Amino acid sequence: MNVRRLGFSLFTLAMVAVLIGLGLWQLQRRAEKHALIAALDERLAKAPVPLPSPAAWSALSPERDEFRRVTFTAAYAPLPDAMVYSSGSGVRDDISGPGAWAFLPARLASGEVVAVNAGFVQNTMQDRAQQDRAAGRLVTGESAALTGYIRFPERGGSLTPAEDAAKRLWFVRDVPAMTRALGWGDGGKPVAPFYVDLETPVPSSGTPKPGPLHVRLKDDHLQYAITWFGLAAVVVIAFGFWWRAQLRA
Repeated sequence: MNVRRLGFSLFTLAMVAVLIGLGLWQLQRRAEKHALIAALDERLAKAPVPLPSPAAWSALSPERDEFRRVTFTAAYAPLPDAMVYSSGSGVRDDISGPGAWAFLPARLASGEVVAVNAGFVQNTMQDRAQQDRAAGRLVTGESAALTGYIRFPERGGSLTPAEDAAKRLWFVRDVPAMTRALGWGDGGKPVAPFYVDLETPVPSSGTPKPGPLHVRLKDDHLQYAITWFGLAAVVVIAFGFWWRAQLRA
């Protein structure tokens, strides 16, 4: 075998190995995604448990606690709310169209604050007065039993629009930024490092609109694996034709 044939054969072998490795990696990712979906579905289906005490908040993590259903008693604080713009929802089947998620600080009996996503406010024109009316109805000074899901804050990417603090409008669920801008932690008590997506109660007006969550994670890993394995097969077939031509030459 001459050097040219040997070099091209080794290159082809390396390419096939890489493509097969990518296919196996996608199958591994698929198995991990299915395990994650099963774990989240199980977590969402469980009966709500009491909200962890403030002493345990620092130990919570997205891996273990995201979407855990919890229940607690709190009163919405008479502090500025925040709206997070949304064109729909990936976890709510009943939400579509433009609007905003209403984030309000809720104060526990012990004084600590938990940010609550009280639900969706349909608002095609992003009328802040309409949003204020919807959120303002919730601030009654009365404590209420709240049930929802633990979620963790998001951070904006390079293409995420900057928040408009004057309008109290955000484009990601950046609760720490809301807390700093709107003074949710100015009372001296800590603000939870997570927020709660409210499931119940639903206000008599229906707005903001809370509701149950349904996690739908994109799962294209099998298609990607088939693509990589298919490319590996094409390379092998092409090499076979080339090799036969070399032997005839």
